Amino acid sequence: MNWNELLIDQADWHWRNQLRPRLEGLTDAEYLWEPVDGAWNVRPRGSSHTPMAAGVGDFVIDWEFPTPDPAPVTTIAWRIGHVVVGVFGMRVASHFGGPAMDYVSHDYPGDADTALAQLDAGYHAWIEGVRGVDLAAKCGPAEGEFAELTMAELVLHIHRELLHHGAEISLLRDLYRWR
Repeated sequence: MNWNELLIDQADWHWRNQLRPRLEGLTDAEYLWEPVDGAWNVRPRGSSHTPMAAGVGDFVIDWEFPTPDPAPVTTIAWRIGHVVVGVFGMRVASHFGGPAMDYVSHDYPGDADTALAQLDAGYHAWIEGVRGVDLAAKCGPAEGEFAELTMAELVLHIHRELLHHGAEISLLRDLYRWR
């Protein structure tokens, strides 16, 4: 039994059959739509709603640490940015030799097409990394307090994040259509 391939199949089925098809035709208006006042978003530099906005380009992501309680509602743009950077990008960088990535140094796009291209690239880099990883190995210091977890545990966590945030993005698309 090839556990790497089984884990890849789990994420890839969801990606190919549920999430990625739901993102086809995503418009810039949907991408940036704020369903409630105070929603966290990706915004032009200088117009953030949070004191800790992050990013290096013309757009920044609303950010605050620690996250307020209750956590703010987030937009499709914010969710995609989180998945690109915090779910895939940072892990691809720390475990699979990808380029360095963090919330502060990422160039957040202000349009849906560029964001989807970043999401596709992050997903494919993650899957390729999982294909060859030793699932029994410890995560190591890159995962901070989770350093002693196995890579299998990290892969399962990242796939839960993909499912969770993918469902949120899909719901936001539904709400946008029915607003």
